[in-house]
Amino acid sequence: MKLVCSQSDLSTNLSLVSRAVPSRPTHPVLANVLLQADAETNQVSLTAFDLSLGIRTSFNAEVWESGAIALPAKLLVDITSRLPEGEITLDDESALTGATSGGEGLIVTLTPKSGHYQVRAMGPEEFPELPVIENTEVIHLTTTALIEGLRGSLFATSADETKQVLTGVHLTVKQDTLEFAATDGHRLAVVETSNERPLEGTSQLEVTVPARALRELQRMLAHSASSDEPVALYFDRGQVVFGWQNQRLTSRTLEGQYPAYRQLIPRQFERQVTIERRQFVSTLERIAVLADQKNNIVKLSIDSEAQEITLSCEAQDVGSGRESMPAQISGENIEIAFNIKYLMEGLKELPSSEIQMHLNQSLTPVIFTPLSGLKMTYLAMPVQLRS
Repeated sequence: MKLVCSQSDLSTNLSLVSRAVPSRPTHPVLANVLLQADAETNQVSLTAFDLSLGIRTSFNAEVWESGAIALPAKLLVDITSRLPEGEITLDDESALTGATSGGEGLIVTLTPKSGHYQVRAMGPEEFPELPVIENTEVIHLTTTALIEGLRGSLFATSADETKQVLTGVHLTVKQDTLEFAATDGHRLAVVETSNERPLEGTSQLEVTVPARALRELQRMLAHSASSDEPVALYFDRGQVVFGWQNQRLTSRTLEGQYPAYRQLIPRQFERQVTIERRQFVSTLERIAVLADQKNNIVKLSIDSEAQEITLSCEAQDVGSGRESMPAQISGENIEIAFNIKYLMEGLKELPSSEIQMHLNQSLTPVIFTPLSGLKMTYLAMPVQLRS
């Protein structure tokens, strides 16, 4: 195998795939990135796979001899990211001539313009193959719809591995919409985006994908050159694959019944508050300085006569904070309290200058929605105020 590529192409693609390299590999070969070079197409592909999440990317290079080899991921990322810009030659000819220090294994030589580096490698035959999904209908999703849905839902997934199914986002592909739902038991985020590439047939698809895989998908899509490029989704027993341009992400799916989250959202409300989102968030950020000192609880006092809401926090032995802001309020006065972290995280993702807050009683679910733009529902459970 021998190829010449640019330092930026190699470094960029390595950093993308290396996120699927496990920090504690169960088998030595999983700490590697599989490099495959094709002289016919002048394409180099890089693959990393931790047996749950797999990432493959490819880029153009001048391939003199086809071949494949497994290279130590962390070492390669650290070296290539520090090399100067310009061309790099990779070859494993040294392995054939026996130029290894210990006489065992393969050696790959990286030759930038300023010198050369030799790295021990492994044969490609030990590297596990990425799952391939065959005989299944491909579903085309728009990049914009995917990015919007992931941004508005990923933050609400659970980090508790014992609640396995809640550590993912539940994706429902309908005729012409995509629905993303995430909950950790304390809050719920639901985003509906239009999918300009309608689903063929009448059936809808539902799958729960681990948040870790979707965060990598979000990161990869953000780096994609074109937002018009459709993303192909393949789904089969226990596996899901997203593919676009020269990139592919594969992940296992999460087993188990996802909660019937639509039933958690109240249909009628006794009170409604319309408020300027940025002012609300910045006020919460100031109050959070004190809330963080105590129990992360913020109290909201809704005053219908004054048409304002007051945010306050009492941090015993530390101090207290109180701030009011105007709002359009319908319904009776009420005091309600929240975990400030849950409140802020959701409000930051509502893509609108003004938001509406819908509520009934002080301990029933509260719904936040944007007044314009994306169709998003954020549900936060209030906490009990101790007198």
